[in-house]
Amino acid sequence: MLVLTAIVVIVLTYALLNYHRKRQKILEMASHFNGPFPEYFLGCLNMFKGKSIPELFDALYECHKSYGEDVSLIGPFNDFELQLASSRNIEKVLLTKTTKKSFPYDFLEAWLGTGLLLSFGEKWFQRRKIITPAFHFKILDQFMDVFNKEADILVDKLAQRVNRGEFDIYDNITLYALDSICATSMGVHINAQDDPNHEYAQGVKKVSEFMFRRVFSLLRQFPSLFFLYPYAREQGRVIKKLHDFTNSVIEKRRLQLQAEQAIGKVEFDRDETDLYSKRRDTFLDQLLKVKVDGKPLSTADIREEVDTFMFEGHDTTTSGISFTILNLAKHPEIQQKVFDEINGMLGANAKTTFLTSALLQEMKYLDMVIKESLRLVPPVPFIGRALVEDMEMNGTIIPAGTTISLNIFALHRNPKVFPEPEKFIPERFSDDNDIKRGPYDYIPFSAGSRNCIGQKYALLEMKVTLVKLLASYRILPGESIDQVRYKADLVIRPTCGIPVKLVKRS
Repeated sequence: MLVLTAIVVIVLTYALLNYHRKRQKILEMASHFNGPFPEYFLGCLNMFKGKSIPELFDALYECHKSYGEDVSLIGPFNDFELQLASSRNIEKVLLTKTTKKSFPYDFLEAWLGTGLLLSFGEKWFQRRKIITPAFHFKILDQFMDVFNKEADILVDKLAQRVNRGEFDIYDNITLYALDSICATSMGVHINAQDDPNHEYAQGVKKVSEFMFRRVFSLLRQFPSLFFLYPYAREQGRVIKKLHDFTNSVIEKRRLQLQAEQAIGKVEFDRDETDLYSKRRDTFLDQLLKVKVDGKPLSTADIREEVDTFMFEGHDTTTSGISFTILNLAKHPEIQQKVFDEINGMLGANAKTTFLTSALLQEMKYLDMVIKESLRLVPPVPFIGRALVEDMEMNGTIIPAGTTISLNIFALHRNPKVFPEPEKFIPERFSDDNDIKRGPYDYIPFSAGSRNCIGQKYALLEMKVTLVKLLASYRILPGESIDQVRYKADLVIRPTCGIPVKLVKRS
């Protein structure tokens, strides 16, 4: 018994010494950054313990206010993480080829697989090459009819809200964006705008919140213990529903293409000269007919890309559109300037004009408004990376394996680049603005090789939506608009929706 006790004491002592040595190394590395001093075993966990999702978001932003642009956070058991908000260090991370997505993204794998968002290395390069043609400008031009049609449906749906008091427009935008992404990229119509409680939209919200909770959990370093989480079973059920929905979309489009091929309406060749001339060669179409090493992608391969794009293509645009509406409601003088631009170009036909990408490019003030809204509320407020190789930063070497979070929300509030950063000032993005920005001071769609592949798609959809809405309605702030706070999981969302009122324009 004494021998066993002695062995246990020796093992524990050795483990504690190793833990202490590692802690000292981390503290030395962290000394090159500012940040809260960590407790011995729990690190900075108590800063986030028991907080709601909006409070967690606020706590992260407060860290940058208190400690500066680049913050070191040491979690339980010497779990070292850097929160970066300086363009200098963000540029280093985004330009290096020696990073991959950080561990929080692993929590999404049960849902998204290892598609374009989560893959890295050769698989990422291969998938990016396959998917890029779907965002050729000629393909995007073909989707303008869908954007116009779905935006007109949105305007019609909102007619029942005119002069009826405050309501939450966020859910309307979510369903509109879901209809648009399904029609443009999948070639199927799900008519989500007719179903306010659409299971897919609700499921995405739940999975996103589950993931964000895990990031701040004491057990986050032990994925095999996920079954201990109180929501583990519910997450499994939600993901199954999401997969069932995606499978149905894939199968529906597969049958459509087979029927079209049978009657000679679609040619299944890969001749690039013909690729962009087809009426509707969708994202899903390309996945269904592409071959890698002579073999078609499996259903699982297709689903992980479809799931990734369905999520990224509707949730982020929902956020971008909704917070732009929020800012326009809170700033009626800016809303009026946008309407004057629309009215000046389209006149009495503003409500019925078919909006083209060329026409939208002429709306310079609208472009500034959208850019400023994306600055103030970037749809993806955090980007996570894990170093694959050591990297020099702030005069010290950050070792491979370190988790790094790029805080885009804080980056966009740098007062040296954006004076009075909390204010909504579209003129920051005018050609006359004297304050010069570096390429990594403003990155609402990320930057580098892994930038958002769908940013042109998103901007076109945002512009069509806002022009259609403002041509038909004056958007007023709801009484509770000042109570809106931010919460973030995979994208930034409002805590209590976007409360607005609508008045019909004559």
